[in-house]
Amino acid sequence: MNKQFIKSIFSSLLFSLILLLSASNLQAQRKPPVVQFSGIVLAAEDSSSVLPGVHVYVPKAGRGTSTNALGYFSMPVLVGDSVVVSAVGYQKQYFKIPNDKGDQITVIIEMSEDTTYLPEIAVFPYPTEEMFKEAILAMELPDQENRDFLAENMNPDLLALMLETTPMDGSENFKMYQQQQFQQMHNRYFVPSNPFFNPLNWANFIKSIKRGDFKNNK
Repeated sequence: MNKQFIKSIFSSLLFSLILLLSASNLQAQRKPPVVQFSGIVLAAEDSSSVLPGVHVYVPKAGRGTSTNALGYFSMPVLVGDSVVVSAVGYQKQYFKIPNDKGDQITVIIEMSEDTTYLPEIAVFPYPTEEMFKEAILAMELPDQENRDFLAENMNPDLLALMLETTPMDGSENFKMYQQQQFQQMHNRYFVPSNPFFNPLNWANFIKSIKRGDFKNNK
């Protein structure tokens, strides 16, 4: 009687273990495979301009990453995930990970600018349109001296000089600051290299001495 009871308990435990293993195998088979999703994000209007700081994420899973200073990103995703690519001032891009591209997918994404057109607003320094028209009709044309002054201001050389010496606007400053910030984040786990300890630089320096590049030309 005791042997039969022990045998029945052993059979029940073995059957339960087989059920657990079968359930875990089925769950592992149903889990979507992992895919390494990588790529470069460019500006659609200029294919040579990379976009740093672009967000690449899976909204449902709550995971994602951002492009580095070179516009590159890489992140693990699952087959069937819907990936969203977004950046301030650009239209969002949507991708769905297919199941027939293997375990690595590399893409090139071109982001188009998201232009917002505001309604036109006419501003007049006069209470009515009729008074504005009367002021325009009564306005005196500039004399010859003022015309020469205006022509001097429109000098092509002067305009080119102004273009070279004019500082960056707010948009350019923001882009430069953003690139510097993401470059620092990208290099935070790396030790900055010192050219003084580069053996290739020393080899080139010794070759230049042998060639006599540093001799005074008489």
